[in-house]
Amino acid sequence: MAKNRTGRVAEQIKKELSLLIQSELKDPRIGFVTVTGVDVTNDLSQATVYLSVFGDEESKQNSLKGLDKANGFLRTEIGKRIRLRHTPELIFKIDQSIAYGSRIEKLLSDISEEHEN
Repeated sequence: MAKNRTGRVAEQIKKELSLLIQSELKDPRIGFVTVTGVDVTNDLSQATVYLSVFGDEESKQNSLKGLDKANGFLRTEIGKRIRLRHTPELIFKIDQSIAYGSRIEKLLSDISEEHEN
């Protein structure tokens, strides 16, 4: 039953963070950011937020810095919107799975081209 609750809390945090980053944050360092996933610990003390950032490595790092700076604001707003006893600590990480998937896709297409020739 606890797994079910953490999953629901993670999805709600993901939804609220997406809305907050899009509409409430005015930091110019934060570029085009998409929240791809949220992992919450079993005791709901920490939430790891996975982000996909459009742009080069510098824009990814700038977006992470801006989000880390706005961490307190985001946590406060999530606490207001989601009724939890303790709001989880937010940890932001860049999601590498999209880049990894595109690399695998490129390798597979290279192999199929090689096989056809």
